[in-house]
Amino acid sequence: MRVSPSDMAFADRLADAAGAAIRPYFREPHGLEAKDDASPVTLADRAAERAMRELIEQAYPDDAIIGEEYGVREGSSGRAWVLDPIDGTRAFISGRPIFGTLIALVADGWPVLGVLDQPILKERWIGVVGRPTLFNGAPAKTRRCPDLAKALLATTSPALFDDGQLHAFEHLEAGVMSTVLGGDCYNYGGVASGWLDVVVEAGLKLHDFAALVPIVEGAGGRMCDWSGDPLTADSIGEVIAAGDPARVEEILEALDCRGHG
Repeated sequence: MRVSPSDMAFADRLADAAGAAIRPYFREPHGLEAKDDASPVTLADRAAERAMRELIEQAYPDDAIIGEEYGVREGSSGRAWVLDPIDGTRAFISGRPIFGTLIALVADGWPVLGVLDQPILKERWIGVVGRPTLFNGAPAKTRRCPDLAKALLATTSPALFDDGQLHAFEHLEAGVMSTVLGGDCYNYGGVASGWLDVVVEAGLKLHDFAALVPIVEGAGGRMCDWSGDPLTADSIGEVIAAGDPARVEEILEALDCRGHG
């Protein structure tokens, strides 16, 4: 599917609206609650998603909406706007500006446009299939990593892995230079901009990764699942982002050890 300039401009509008809703709550009272799955949610999460949904309903009434906080609105166009108003709510509530708003346009199950917006630092990545990724309006580029032993690896938390996934991650971790913990979606911006080499995570939902695929790949990297398959709306949430696509096979080999040893 071709992403139009108007779709890109609209995605920017959504990010602007989310940021305007979030900023008044940052390092201020934010109405923290626990959801049914014990994950945190704030007034900022809800306000940002409401602002984005209202714009989509007005501009694209036939498109579906898939949001973390307010669920699914069915559509008839084959397109869905996938929203995570604050990816990294724990960072947000602790006053750390390494969370982000994620906005994806998914067409027939494939992520074709993605925005990662950090509204406090005013950093924005936008990726579109077939176009170079932009970081604050300038091209973003991943970096080459000629040796996995020199790679900088990131993950949000090993506690999010099950036992087999944790064993696989630790096997990969043993073969890299260093590991960074925390960061949620901000790590993927780091891969796109050449600050990190690899992100590996599991247990993600569509709203956690859909926006990141066009961003990383448009900057020269590759995203896939732990079997090496492309990420789609049907993916189970095991995610790899590699700045240097040449390292993906080595990453997959290192992770292919669940249940062994």
